[in-house]
Amino acid sequence: MATVPVYNIEKNKVSDIELSDDIFNTEVKEYLIHEMVRYQRAARRQGTAKTKGRSEVRGGGKKPYRQKGTGNARQGCIRAPHYVGGGTAFGPTPRDYRFKLNRKVKKAAVCSALSARFKESRMTILDQINLDKISTKGFAEVLKRFELENALILIDEANPAVELSARNIPSVKVLRAEGVNVYDLMKYHSLVLTQGAVSQLEGALEK
Repeated sequence: MATVPVYNIEKNKVSDIELSDDIFNTEVKEYLIHEMVRYQRAARRQGTAKTKGRSEVRGGGKKPYRQKGTGNARQGCIRAPHYVGGGTAFGPTPRDYRFKLNRKVKKAAVCSALSARFKESRMTILDQINLDKISTKGFAEVLKRFELENALILIDEANPAVELSARNIPSVKVLRAEGVNVYDLMKYHSLVLTQGAVSQLEGALEK
């Protein structure tokens, strides 16, 4: 097990914590991380793109002119795709972009992403994050103290003061530990966890 320091929000070391090697110091499998990011992004796609085919465009029920004798090519409907105002041939229709990933693959991808942040020395652990009141300025001062400009912060329980204080800082995101995901872990440069969040992650991912 790897031993890392635990700080308070004043950046004073208060203790050490042992991290599970299976979660925070495992082999980083980039292909799993890539697959999981694809999975998350696909699930977010609306899939509502739609065009009308020739049977859905209004009008065109009458044959535009007789079959023979006009010198023109025969036509049966002015709503065919080659007409202006006609239907679209092979256009998009609503669809679901999601695909299946096994639970073990999802778990391994999260462990790989957490391990990547740990091995890159981009992970900080705090004993807790407590603010006296909702204050974007106060929260920004904590980030500045730890030299964090682009960070994902994982907390172990609901904390309105922290969550609301961070809301107006575009380069920071606060998540509860149960909401951890590979996309956000890879999107933000640094990772900050509370001790409680570490315990929750280890409890969930070691099952």
